Amino acid sequence: MRKTLYTVIGATASGKTAYAIDLAKKLNTEIVSADSRQIFKEMNIGVARPSEEELSSVKHHLIASWSITENYNAARYEKEAIAVINQLFTKYDDVILCGGSGMYINAVINGIDDMPDTPTDLRNTLNGELKSKGLEILLEELKAKDEKYYAEVDKQNPRRVLRALEVIRLTGKPFSSFRKNENTVRNFDIKIIGLQRSREELTERINKRTDIMIKDGLTEEVRSLIPFKSLPALSTVGYRELFDYFDNKISFDQAVELIKIHTRQYAKRQMTWFRKTENVQWLTL
Repeated sequence: MRKTLYTVIGATASGKTAYAIDLAKKLNTEIVSADSRQIFKEMNIGVARPSEEELSSVKHHLIASWSITENYNAARYEKEAIAVINQLFTKYDDVILCGGSGMYINAVINGIDDMPDTPTDLRNTLNGELKSKGLEILLEELKAKDEKYYAEVDKQNPRRVLRALEVIRLTGKPFSSFRKNENTVRNFDIKIIGLQRSREELTERINKRTDIMIKDGLTEEVRSLIPFKSLPALSTVGYRELFDYFDNKISFDQAVELIKIHTRQYAKRQMTWFRKTENVQWLTL
């Protein structure tokens, strides 16, 4: 009898965690996270990590398991996630994969192309350029050296841009040339459940969640991470806005409002990605 991986996808604040926990209880199984930020142990409030109560109600994997100072990417995630999933299948007929990181979800479902490892000095150089020159300059370099990948990359995601430039500078070849787009055949069935809400409701949930994050101590969490703010993992919504506040570039109220705006924009990009995913059973909550 083949095992089944139930994959829960959807935009941020759509209710994936609660849905996955409820499903895990019904199936008597465990959850593997597919979130490229919740995997870092230093990031908690700003990445909407499941609460201690939620984590204790159903066992979760690949949450707070790595440090922001370590090199972590979708290829590394695929190997780790598949190992965890296969191990869980020795105990359960069903396992749940839950998250909003499209590349991580795709890596588990379809596999990911092998990419060369990046030397630490090259990664540090690019991180320094991101900090000193800004993302736009790096995007111009990517466009000049790999127009194909430039056309499809999420241009608001520094990690994606930096990863492509790492490979390009290391090998002298376009990043897109390493992407064969050949799907990996898994030894388990995959059922994909997509969660969606009306735009108005999702906006309300995002705004409310942001206010709760601030109340729960997001500002203090970001303050504690100032020494690491140049790391790619922290170039993300909820952190970069408050870094700008601490740098006296914007007011606190502006930072909070920008977090809400950028989160809504991120949710829109997530749904654009997930709408391209095949064989999704969409549920309107």
